Amino acid sequence: VQLQASGGGSVQAGGSLRLSCAASGTRFSAYTWGWFRQAPGKEREFVAAISRSGSSTDYTDSVKGRFTVSRDNAKNTLYLQMNTLKPEDTAVYYCAASAVSQIIRATRYYNRWGQGTLVTVSS
Repeated sequence: VQLQASGGGSVQAGGSLRLSCAASGTRFSAYTWGWFRQAPGKEREFVAAISRSGSSTDYTDSVKGRFTVSRDNAKNTLYLQMNTLKPEDTAVYYCAASAVSQIIRATRYYNRWGQGTLVTVSS
């Protein structure tokens, strides 16, 4: 199983980025998918998750209304559209897959992780 995250970069506050996570070697549609992030000196935290069908999503409060998670099961790709970025969004962002059928936030339920992509937001 390979998860390739991309789309990170440096932007100014208020800008946008779109992260992608391409999966190979796995049944993409069979997993719940999530995005997590880890800022320097902090623990990895939940950002967003999407159900197997894509019909249900969940977001941490700090990104609600600004970030949108989506998936394309035909392309085996997960996305995170990030708008109105803030300096506190600066982190390494990871995609991850969970075999749990419902949307879940806890990292321990995710057993497939991408390598991470760095997002830096300057003020």
